Amino acid sequence: MRELTLTAEVRTLIGKQVNSLRRQGNIPGVYYIHGEDNIPIMVPEKSLRPLIHTLETHIINLKLNSGVDKNCILRDIQFDAVTDKPIHFDLQGLREDEKITLEVPIVITGGIPLGVREGGVLQQIIHRLKIACLPKFIPEHIEVNVENLKINNFVHVSDLKVENVTILENENNSIVGIMPPTVEKEPTPEVVAEAPAEPEVIGKGKKVEEGAETEGAADKKAEAPAKPTASAKEEKK
Repeated sequence: MRELTLTAEVRTLIGKQVNSLRRQGNIPGVYYIHGEDNIPIMVPEKSLRPLIHTLETHIINLKLNSGVDKNCILRDIQFDAVTDKPIHFDLQGLREDEKITLEVPIVITGGIPLGVREGGVLQQIIHRLKIACLPKFIPEHIEVNVENLKINNFVHVSDLKVENVTILENENNSIVGIMPPTVEKEPTPEVVAEAPAEPEVIGKGKKVEEGAETEGAADKKAEAPAKPTASAKEEKK
């Protein structure tokens, strides 16, 4: 794998004092390896960029201003939550005869998968794999070919075979797959239940009552004595 050279200074400032280093454009860090004392270091921010903005894993040839060289890997880097600038980094030392555990990126190859050409959607579930190996076998990345993946097909951890590397992941975990296309259901038109029409009020009862009153009035008229005519009055005289 490709090596990167990183030149660093051994620093004496620790704790909150390192804020002054950041204001000067330097990023504090630490080099460590089991069995040895940690070495506080600092590097210019721009020196870290090749290690941050990459999809590859690199072995770092660390050159200290004390004249000591160390082989290591970037184990961790912290960023400011507001500015997103690096504020601290950790370098882990390597020994040629000791295995190291680390994460390496997964790179998807094979162009456009068959399932995508059929309308499916490529979904990558795992982006980095945890592995263990000797330093000389550290891969820059692990390639996963998806060219022949069909819809509902997945590549699992168990499908990967990387020489001289032990993959420390659940072998049943899916790394990448082709999901079926999402079928949007047409909205079902809502059937608005019409309120039952109010029954028409038929005024039969009212008419009957009015009729009854008319008939009653007619009867009363019939019962009333007729007024005497002019001839009748003369006869009485």
